[in-house]
Amino acid sequence: MFDRRIAEVAAAVSARLDAALAPMPGEIGAAMRHACGGGKRLRAFLVCEGAALHGVESAPALDAAAAIEAMHAYSLVHDDLPAMDDDDLRRGLPTVHVKWDEATAVLVGDALQSLAFDLVAHMALPAERVVTLTAGLARAAGGRGMVQGQALDIAAETAAVPLTLAEITELQAKKTGALIEWSAQAGPVMAGAETGAMGAYARALGLAFQIADDILDVEGDEAQTGKRLRKDGEAGKATFVSLLGLDGARKEAARLVETACEALSGHGAEADCLRQAARFVISRQS
Repeated sequence: MFDRRIAEVAAAVSARLDAALAPMPGEIGAAMRHACGGGKRLRAFLVCEGAALHGVESAPALDAAAAIEAMHAYSLVHDDLPAMDDDDLRRGLPTVHVKWDEATAVLVGDALQSLAFDLVAHMALPAERVVTLTAGLARAAGGRGMVQGQALDIAAETAAVPLTLAEITELQAKKTGALIEWSAQAGPVMAGAETGAMGAYARALGLAFQIADDILDVEGDEAQTGKRLRKDGEAGKATFVSLLGLDGARKEAARLVETACEALSGHGAEADCLRQAARFVISRQS
């Protein structure tokens, strides 16, 4: 059920992104389309499934889902730059600054971030809910959320003392978790409903997702992940795996998945796809 549903969401969101990107001209437009291609569309899935769970129509849900994928793509384009992670491969393809150049990558990231806000701002919803979603996305992506997590991650690379487990948890809750939390809460916000259960679900899922990434960095296959691996170990960075060990990291990820599923205890079978998504994030190979 989950495999079919995430594939359906991926196809629908890709079509929505294609429509939004079609008017973008020249090299910037081409590079934006390149940056938005592929990926699991997990954040989009969380938006759409949370929306369905709360009775939200598909059109605004697809706008919000496309918005979070545009925001995520922007973060990857900038994260791949030489001044940050310096990656030359993303989703099995050359990164934007490799295929084009660094200036284009900076501008493409800027344009994708703007597109994300444009998509949310024009959703067919009551104005107060649009404002809540827009403000929430700004917080999740900005200096208190993802950008702050990125800054902490960069600082950790040259820190005299490796980060503690609590510090890594805080870093990843911002860098990876903030956009995941917005995605999961978007459905109830669109419906004018309470967000607590979906927020708790997303916080646990986001950390499990990052632990799985750390495990993949150690024992994954680059052909499957579509990106360069073993970087954290080579750089001597503290990760969930370096602090907990592989077995400990797997156990913590499994515990977080159960926590995520428990957060949905107020919902019945209609939330099964979300429960399966939580289990998927720690079993994926890419």
